[in-house]
Amino acid sequence: MDVIKGEGGRLAQGRLLPALAGAAPVADRRDAIRIGDQSCSWEQAAGAAAAVARRIAGAPAAAVPATAELSTVVAVLGGLAAGVPVVPVPADSGPQETAHLLTDSGAMVWLGPDPPASAGRLERVPADPAARADPAGAEPPGDAVALVLYTSGTTGAPKGVLLSRQAIAHDLDALAEAWQWTAGDTLVHGLPLYHVHGLVLGVLGALRTGSALVHTVRPRPDRYAAARGTLYFGVPTVWSRLVTDQPAARALAGARLLVSGSAPLPVPVFTRLRELTGHEPVERYGMTETLITLSARADQPRTPGTVGWPLRGIEARLVDDAGAVVPADGETVGHLQVRGPTLFSGYLGRPEATAAAYTADRWFRTGDVATVDASGRYRIVGRASQDLINTGGFRVGAGEVEDALLAHPAVREAAVVAAPDPDLGQRIVAYVVAEAVSGEVLSEFVATTLSWHKRPREVHLVDSLPRNAMGKVQKALLRERRGGSGQ
Repeated sequence: MDVIKGEGGRLAQGRLLPALAGAAPVADRRDAIRIGDQSCSWEQAAGAAAAVARRIAGAPAAAVPATAELSTVVAVLGGLAAGVPVVPVPADSGPQETAHLLTDSGAMVWLGPDPPASAGRLERVPADPAARADPAGAEPPGDAVALVLYTSGTTGAPKGVLLSRQAIAHDLDALAEAWQWTAGDTLVHGLPLYHVHGLVLGVLGALRTGSALVHTVRPRPDRYAAARGTLYFGVPTVWSRLVTDQPAARALAGARLLVSGSAPLPVPVFTRLRELTGHEPVERYGMTETLITLSARADQPRTPGTVGWPLRGIEARLVDDAGAVVPADGETVGHLQVRGPTLFSGYLGRPEATAAAYTADRWFRTGDVATVDASGRYRIVGRASQDLINTGGFRVGAGEVEDALLAHPAVREAAVVAAPDPDLGQRIVAYVVAEAVSGEVLSEFVATTLSWHKRPREVHLVDSLPRNAMGKVQKALLRERRGGSGQ
């Protein structure tokens, strides 16, 4: 049996998920895993997962409908126990997307309720939380693929990202160290179970650290408040809704740590969380291909808008367009590159895309731009392709302008994009959800906060911003809206 040894030297008896192997550092609980009104102990989850594993052993891959139910957790654990790569299928996936995921991944079994017609003739295997079997077989090797998570790029169909067991173990151990995450915690979140945030951190993280897990099905403020956890995960949309419900927010004062990720947390939301809960949220950064690589720490003061330092075992650097390392002055923007043991094993069936994702000296190109200060703390500016705006010879990060807009008391949401400009090359365009304020006033407000050249040349007042399931603003849709006059 291969030993999976995470950073920090925690061996966990060679198991990816020691809580399911009877190696949890605290006594098992009847409700160690709770999804909505369903719950089970680690022992029960292990028995149910073993029943699934016996049915699917040897399959090339297993598809799992990623609904917020206990059966989803059992299905994922069953695939991991069998050493069969798990392919989470988003609950809202359309027929074309589902067909692509299943065909591209080579999944031959469907773990859960009856599959949709777009699933073809996959064998259905139930993932019954009440089923029982004795765990059998050796732990799969550390370099075995655990998950195939699909991620969309700017062009083409979504690519399958291969995540190994040892990459997941390394990352969870490094996060446990940074966040002081232990078996004494109760983790609470309501995030989708088909992303790194909700599934890898939010489910597998609990089973690696031995902490209890409460999934609220939906990340509503009242459900977060009622869970009475010690460790909370959320995306910025979750936290922005929470701070508008003051009783729910104040109920989180008894927590130990609040964690925000998957998109930048607006500074006003950070500030309001601190006021209402007494906690400065931890912000972190990662990608499907890299898992989490940068994070603020539980034992260090947090600075709004920054995502902390590289986790143990991770290296990060910022380079300019020519590949030279940029100065660590907290101001100079560079392309973020990372390397370390948490990186993916490649894109499924796409060796050219895998090779193109790395530099000649084997650093992964994240596609994001960032700054780093003298202490090594990073601030993500955004995607190089859409959040780095070259206007009049200046390089401006969209996130900086968004933060400036959000500082205006009338502004609730803001997103900034670039538009072609015959004089400037690109001009700064803002989409803002606000009340009783004009676009001209907001542009002038930014000009008094930042440099004059960083002000939006267009401000569109809108009712809402388009977001995906993880709360990220879909800026491509905003560009499609252009054509209306700036206000």
